[in-house]
Amino acid sequence: MATTLLFNKPFDVLCQFTDDQQRQCLADFIDTPGVYAAGRLDRDSEGLIVLTDDGVLNQKITHPKSKLSKGYWVQVEGAPKAADLQPLGEGMVLKDGLCLPVRWNFGRQPNGTENLWPRKPPIRQRKSIPTTWLTLTLKEGRNRQVRRMCAGLGFPVLRLIRHRIGSWTIDGIAPGESEII
Repeated sequence: MATTLLFNKPFDVLCQFTDDQQRQCLADFIDTPGVYAAGRLDRDSEGLIVLTDDGVLNQKITHPKSKLSKGYWVQVEGAPKAADLQPLGEGMVLKDGLCLPVRWNFGRQPNGTENLWPRKPPIRQRKSIPTTWLTLTLKEGRNRQVRRMCAGLGFPVLRLIRHRIGSWTIDGIAPGESEII
C-alpha cells in the first residue's frame, strides 16, 4: 500500500532529504521511510509539499502534461492594479519560453492574512511601499516561475506560500507538520 504525506514546508527549509551544508531539510521533519517529494519548493518559499512512495502519483503531480493545478498565496511589494496583472492571465514570456496563462485575483483566500502564521524571519517592511496579497493558480511549475513572473511585472515577491496541489491543501497543517492521507 502506498504512503502519501502532505507537509507544510516552513521558510528556509530545503526540499530534499540531505544537505552537505547542514541546512534544514526534509529529514529534519519527515521520518517516514521511502517517501520522496513530488515536486519542489524553493528554500525561500513555504507551503504544501506532497511526499509519496507511489511513482504513478509522483508522475501525475510533477509531469507537465498532467497540468495539475497548484494554488499560491503571494505577497508582492507594491500595489498592482488589475491592468498591471493582466499579462499573467494571457501567458507571459520568460527567458525559458511562454508560460501558460495563470488565474489570479487580489487577496488571499479563504481566511484572510490575519489567520496566516508569521514567517520567521519576518519579511522586510517598508513604511513608504505597500504590499499586496495575490492568489495565483498555475498549471505548470517552472523553476521560480511565480517569482520571475511577478518580478517581470515590477512587483517583487516578498512571501510565497503554496496552499494547494490539485485538491489537497495545507488547511489544518501547521508549518513543519505533516499529515498522512
